[in-house]
Amino acid sequence: MTTQTSEPPPLIDGEIEDEQPMLPAPEEVVFRMRQAILDGEHWFEALLDGVARWRAPEEEIGSRHYRYLIHGEAFDWLLLAERLLDEVPDLVPVAEREALLWENRWPLDIEDHEFAARLGKAKHSAHLNFQYGVLVEQALQLSIEEEIHKEGRSRAWGVDLRADETMFERVYGHPREELFALHYQNTGVMLGVRVSYADWKAFTYWLFKFRLKWQDKARVASDTRKGLAQLTRMELQVSERRHGARLNEDDFAERYASQQGLGVRERASAVGVA
Repeated sequence: MTTQTSEPPPLIDGEIEDEQPMLPAPEEVVFRMRQAILDGEHWFEALLDGVARWRAPEEEIGSRHYRYLIHGEAFDWLLLAERLLDEVPDLVPVAEREALLWENRWPLDIEDHEFAARLGKAKHSAHLNFQYGVLVEQALQLSIEEEIHKEGRSRAWGVDLRADETMFERVYGHPREELFALHYQNTGVMLGVRVSYADWKAFTYWLFKFRLKWQDKARVASDTRKGLAQLTRMELQVSERRHGARLNEDDFAERYASQQGLGVRERASAVGVA
């Protein structure tokens, strides 16, 4: 009988010193974070150091699957923060933990540039991909859903060919079922009636990349503006919410300029995201 071996998953960038070489990387990160807090370091600073050292892009704990790095590009740092904080419940005030994980409110006033430096260049770049590709994309989707709902309420009589148009068709040019099929062709991941939250975030990021390629640059800018505006309205309720970066149109345009827009012929035949 032969034994098949598989390649280990790619690691998230982050240097780990060899002070505890016998410990697997996740346990080592947790050990160092706990020790730092016990030695007097604020738990949030110890957490950021732990996030910087972390290398596994995903892991399985019990029945839960943690996917920290989506499509090798988008880093969900709050999911990793949740996983690490679960290891030190006795050392972190419950109210502060919940404020971070549920409202993204930080217990310390750390400037965005310091946050970026503590995460490291690669992780912070991937963090921005998650902010624009998942968070802002979800806000855009909600904004379009609200537009369609308002149009429906204002249409008491008469015929409107867009009456049955969905958010997916308006933003991405295809109904959801077709997008599921294109996603499967491109990623090999089949999405059914019930989709886990982790898979939905991955699908949302895939939609973001699809939108960058399918839409022309003017439409990308317009829709991104809608998403940013919607996100701003949603966050007026939580004035202290932090993202570790200032999300805005200029930064978006500079960051994704090379990925935007196809020619008319290419756009007509686009079937996925590279």
